[in-house]
Formats: sequence, C-alpha cells, structure tokens
Amino acid sequence: MNDTDPATRGLAMVFQSYALYPHMRVAENMTFGLRTAPRPKAAIAEKLTKAAAILQPKPLLERKLATQSGGQRQHVAIGRAILRDPQVFLFDKPLSNLDAGLRLQTWVEIAKLHQVLGNTIIYVTHDQTEAMTLADQIVVLRAGRVEQVGPPDAALL
Repeated sequence: MNDTDPATRGLAMVFQSYALYPHMRVAENMTFGLRTAPRPKAAIAEKLTKAAAILQPKPLLERKLATQSGGQRQHVAIGRAILRDPQVFLFDKPLSNLDAGLRLQTWVEIAKLHQVLGNTIIYVTHDQTEAMTLADQIVVLRAGRVEQVGPPDAALL
C-alpha cells in the first residue's frame, strides 16, 4: 500500500477524536473529502442522502458541529467514512470518548452498519466485551506482536 495513492486505497478511517472541522456544518464535514477530490455536486448530494438514511442524522445536516453531542459527532465521522464508499473501514477506538449510555447505543449502531454495508471493518479497542460482541475474527496484539488470531472466544483473551 505504500506505493498506492491514499485516495485509491479503498480505506476510510474513523478516529477516536472524530477529526472533524469545528467551523463547518455537519453536511460540510461529511462531504469535505469528496468536495476536495473534486466530485460532481450531484454525486456528492446523492451519497450524502444515502449516508444520512443509514445514520439517520438528516435533520442535523445543516447544524453547526459545535451544537452536536459526542455521539452525534461520532455519527458525522462515521458518515464521512461511509461517503468514501470504502472496501475497508478502520475504526480507532471509536467509543472511547462517549459516556456509557451513548457508548452502548453507538456500539449497536456500528454492528448494524456492518450488517447493512457488509464492508470489512478493522476495529481497534481495549474493551474485551466490545471485541467479543462485534467481531467475526479477533487479533490480539501484545507489545507489537500478534499473539493469537481466531474467532471471538473467551480463551483468546
């Protein structure tokens, strides 16, 4: 992948800290990558409508990011990733900045997202329960080494 242009790798990242632009509206944040590509406005609008239908933030699309809760910001970050139409999603501890109630709700939504989109998701977490619940396969890393690989099984952890 080192020799492949980042835009053509088929990957989308959802960061722990959301990595959003605070001065932009929700829709602007979600479409930023596509607008800088550049892509036709009609194609961007169509992708935004589809992502909004999956995540259900349509009434929030015109709001400023500063008015959004942590969970809503995470939805914006996930929506931005969906718009890229990747083969693989990379989630970097996406629930760590959320309170317990919102964490559970978002956890369920990520599982549903995986079912709806069917894309591969590489999900980094330190929470064993998250890993056991969300995973088809688990890789345990210790000090930069792969210790075990396999289906979700308490014996792995």
